[in-house]
Amino acid sequence: MPLAETPRPWRPEVSAAALAGELRALLGEDSVVEPVPGRYLADATEAQGLRGEADAVVLPRDTESVAQAMERCYSLGVPITPRGGGTGYAGGAVPGGGVVLALERMRGVRSIEPLGWRAEVEAGLTTAHVQRLALESGLYFPPDPGAAEQSQIGGNVATNAGGPHAFKYGVTAAWVTGLEAVVPPGRVVRLGGAARKDVAGYDLRSLLVGSEGTLGVITAVKLRLIPRPQTRFPVLGFYRDARAGTAAVEAALGSGVVPAALEFVDAGADEAALASFPAERPAGPSFVVLAEADGSEPEAEEGRAALREALSAGAVSVVAPREPSEVSDLWRWRDGISLAAVAALGGKLSEDVAVPVERLMDAIEGTVEIGARHGLRACSWGHAGDGNLHSTFLFDRRDADARGRAGEAAAEVFDMALKLGGTVSGEHGVGIAKAGQLARQLDPAAAGLHGAIKDVFDPEGLLNPRKKSI
Repeated sequence: MPLAETPRPWRPEVSAAALAGELRALLGEDSVVEPVPGRYLADATEAQGLRGEADAVVLPRDTESVAQAMERCYSLGVPITPRGGGTGYAGGAVPGGGVVLALERMRGVRSIEPLGWRAEVEAGLTTAHVQRLALESGLYFPPDPGAAEQSQIGGNVATNAGGPHAFKYGVTAAWVTGLEAVVPPGRVVRLGGAARKDVAGYDLRSLLVGSEGTLGVITAVKLRLIPRPQTRFPVLGFYRDARAGTAAVEAALGSGVVPAALEFVDAGADEAALASFPAERPAGPSFVVLAEADGSEPEAEEGRAALREALSAGAVSVVAPREPSEVSDLWRWRDGISLAAVAALGGKLSEDVAVPVERLMDAIEGTVEIGARHGLRACSWGHAGDGNLHSTFLFDRRDADARGRAGEAAAEVFDMALKLGGTVSGEHGVGIAKAGQLARQLDPAAAGLHGAIKDVFDPEGLLNPRKKSI
């Protein structure tokens, strides 16, 4: 579904060639790419048919260049699509024309303060680089969304990315103490900082976190770090069905331990990934619950014992590896579930809805029922402790009819999540892939405030148009 098929809301006053020429004169020859390479026209939603168009790519090296590019584009009525690593699942980085502002060259480490438990990094640094930077200082940066070697910290902040360890440690927003951003028509703003407490003004920092590039372009981030947990012990329970598995999730929540992670993989997803499981386990697909205890050696050991006891009720089998290599292999398996699901038939469509934890079983079973109504294999996996599931429909990507039925099934997932008291997006954002869904979740007054905030920051509607829209 090319974005060019929808009407443009802006009024470009220059041709693509003239625009590229102006930007080169302003920023330097090597800072502008035109014609646009295909990799800048899509993100992880490309398998769903989402692919955009753009007139030029700008590759700024510093915040001043971002501000100059925005000021020029804004004066010409040219839209700007900010881009991080292009790993998003909501089409937030898919351009609908104009300029792609890719931050991949902005990889500076402005500061690292081990004794202050903080760092400041530029937006183009990868998630894995930030995690390694913390570890080298004996510290820990908990957010762990997928594709760590490709995703960039600016994109993680812009989408307020989650991940398995968000259950204990929170989503990315919990680790952002300040940020630098460029807002229309080209102003640099700096929000927050090193102070641990600040309630002096409106929380503008939190408005930009999770705004998906629709309010401003994040250029640098101040991050909170913590001492690294000494060890971590996962515990897996295998169950006959979703009812037994979600009961085990509730037992883990009531165990008195706060798990570092509390994940689930339903039987359909487990079947897709069964061949790559790295340890002994029951034969055949199961509903899998994965919990993890971390902390000092005694804390993790005590947590492991409590979680093992909690997950044992109703389990066919419980596995609790201890060796670091076994733990790493297990998480590598969990991280590969999405790719295993794709490999099953060649294509998939997933939606990351979230529901109250007590309704998780209804959402898991509802996903399978929706798939059956549309003649599709369906499965789910996700962050059980947060009620966040990736409802997934599998199809042969060469089958246009099946792809269409998957889209219809995904739309029903949103209906299901809202009826269960949940949200249309737990961690991936809204982007363009969920256009129109936000208005169904917000009441009219909240929707009005949402639109008003966009108008204040971006009165011309040129910053990542159509994304996160009502």
